[in-house]
Amino acid sequence: MKDFAGKVALVTGGSRGIGRAVCAELSRRGARVIIGFATNEEAAAEVGRSIRDAGGDGSVLQFDVASTAACAQAVGAIEASHGRLDILVNNAGITSDGLLARAKDADWERTIDTNLRGPFALMRAACRPMMKQRSGSIVNVASVIGEMGNAGQAIYAASKAGLLGLTKSIARELGSRNIRVNCVTPGFISTDMTSALGEATQSKLERQIALGRVGKAEEVAAAVAFLASDAASYITGAVLKVNGGFYM
Repeated sequence: MKDFAGKVALVTGGSRGIGRAVCAELSRRGARVIIGFATNEEAAAEVGRSIRDAGGDGSVLQFDVASTAACAQAVGAIEASHGRLDILVNNAGITSDGLLARAKDADWERTIDTNLRGPFALMRAACRPMMKQRSGSIVNVASVIGEMGNAGQAIYAASKAGLLGLTKSIARELGSRNIRVNCVTPGFISTDMTSALGEATQSKLERQIALGRVGKAEEVAAAVAFLASDAASYITGAVLKVNGGFYM
């Protein structure tokens, strides 16, 4: 199935985890994929090679989503080289875990800048070429923590909850231009970010998941691709839970 043939997609945080899986899935379905990354050039390049080895079109683009200027420049570079931008997946994110009493202003600023300010800046930049095309799809990757909250993750939860509100507001704003904006909220997914948790913590979490297991990055990627596709042509402002029944 090549339903994204001829479409250009930017995926931030595309060098690993969920972002890597999203890049692979969009490419498999025919999109020209730009792999956005901040620091790990080797990993991003490897994702690009794997896409090209599979017969797809994958290129890398280094920029820091926490910089609004860099976000605008990245979108401008894509428009200049490809002539369009059809799909934006705001996946890049960081955590800053710790109890409120010990939280530092720098933790707040770094997390909000990456997880919320970055998607805002990219959507602001991307809406311009999408409005010219009168088409586009934006998918934001939030988190189940933004829906339910979690002790020790107040800053992260705030950033992801903010992304939910941002998604719904911009969906209302851009709908008349045939630009859809949706969000997925992954639960406990097997990635580098979750692998740092100890075995006891992982086992405890698995017992709270209705499906009784940790999710796969590819399962989140499938949800992202659905929302980006024409199969979801009448869906905007939606929040799609991908958490195995961890939170309902």
